[in-house]
Amino acid sequence: MQESGSFREAGDPSSLCWCFSKPVFRSDSEGRVWCHWWRVRASWRQNLATPSNPSEQWLSLERGGVTKRVDCGQRAGTLAAVMTRHPLVVLVSLLLVTLAGAADYPVRPITFIVPWGAGGGTDAVGRVIASLLERDLGRPVNVVNRTGGSGVVGHSAIANARPDGYTLGILTVEIVMMHHQKLTPLTGASFTPLGMINLDPTAIQVRADSPYHSLGDILNAIRAKPGKLKASGTAQGGIWHVALYGLLQEQKIAPDAVVWIPSASNAAGLLDLVAGGVDLVPGSHPEGRSLIDAGKVRSVVIFDEKPSPLYPAVPTGVQATGTAWSMGAWRGIGAPRNLPKAIEARLQAAVKKAYESKEFETFMVQRGFGMRWAGPAEFGAFMAREDVKMGTVMKAVGLAK
Repeated sequence: MQESGSFREAGDPSSLCWCFSKPVFRSDSEGRVWCHWWRVRASWRQNLATPSNPSEQWLSLERGGVTKRVDCGQRAGTLAAVMTRHPLVVLVSLLLVTLAGAADYPVRPITFIVPWGAGGGTDAVGRVIASLLERDLGRPVNVVNRTGGSGVVGHSAIANARPDGYTLGILTVEIVMMHHQKLTPLTGASFTPLGMINLDPTAIQVRADSPYHSLGDILNAIRAKPGKLKASGTAQGGIWHVALYGLLQEQKIAPDAVVWIPSASNAAGLLDLVAGGVDLVPGSHPEGRSLIDAGKVRSVVIFDEKPSPLYPAVPTGVQATGTAWSMGAWRGIGAPRNLPKAIEARLQAAVKKAYESKEFETFMVQRGFGMRWAGPAEFGAFMAREDVKMGTVMKAVGLAK
């Protein structure tokens, strides 16, 4: 038997005023539909057991031991016919299907989509959140990595899922970038925001023996010899590429004053930095942590209003040159649009509880990821602002299509 919804109906309008509670709706292989409302049971059945009249349909209600039967017509035959003869039955049924699902949510496993590959930072964050949601919601939360298309495949899978609370996932900064590159029509507004959980601001790393010891040194070198310095840290048009060009734009420096060398990842760009192939790598402190701790690279600035939790001695942009410009990689939890309000509220509360848990804090501190909370409304507004910022920079430097 499969749970799917609930309804109530009787032979006259007064029956619709009955007060029911905790609906459970089930259907079996013989076509019977049962709705339990405490001591109330309703069924709508197509009589498949009577060869002489296989289309006979009726609605029966039982309450307090008294059974009431309402015939739906000897020749109803189809659901459309039942809707024509008894539209109120169907209308109330559809309404209460939603109410029942929300009241009992969740009743089955939940799929949690990660738009990036297994083993990466986003995957790790997603799996921790999924495990905490599972504990709170009392149902399995299964992580599924849906990769491809620079994040398009996974984000699309979240946005296009049925809005019933059984598919959600982790949203990343790329969702406010991809549509500017004509990779997808999706934006942050394509989702129900449940909460922002992470922000890693842009920092700039140089080699340990680099002659550049501050943001001022780097900017002066770029202005003095445009086109000499090379940078890397992500693919063409990736977050760290856009971040660097956003800084140059803010400083009124032409974007081609720094040559961008595309790389498969920030880690690959850092290795190229150590090898002498490039002069600087914009990226997050968690990504550069291993080489910074090993003494092979130095971080000269972080573009955030607060010092880095990993490297508090690294100056902020304001401390370095007075610039308040900021941009970074972020992660949040989202679901398809148009979730039932009760389910949306339940998930929002569960995500906030997961974020505030000691387990999540410990994980984030150990990994060096920046904890940054924004509630659903704030997260939605944040994505809208970041979309405008990304679009402005990407168009100005020729990265938008």
